[in-house]
Amino acid sequence: MQIPLTELKNGEKGIIVSTVFKSPDAPMCQHRARKGWKKKASIELCIKRLTDLGLTPGTEVTVVKSAPFKGPLEIYVRGSRLAIGRGMASRILMEVKR
Repeated sequence: MQIPLTELKNGEKGIIVSTVFKSPDAPMCQHRARKGWKKKASIELCIKRLTDLGLTPGTEVTVVKSAPFKGPLEIYVRGSRLAIGRGMASRILMEVKR
């Protein structure tokens, strides 16, 4: 079952299956769009950012902490702890390990 990274609870693990960047309704990178960046360029930058962080398909991710009031997620990836926004995290589809 594939679910977005934002649906995982604290302490749950999953493996990244894919990323979804085509829906225009998702809130990812809206701050960049408001700054006048071209949509295509901002999506490409977000994909590059995820790749640079090591969030590629097949990578195991553990949710360490989910901030309240729809705040960022703290995750554990490849031996490092990262914080990513919910907009970006909602675009990462996971296969849950339970």
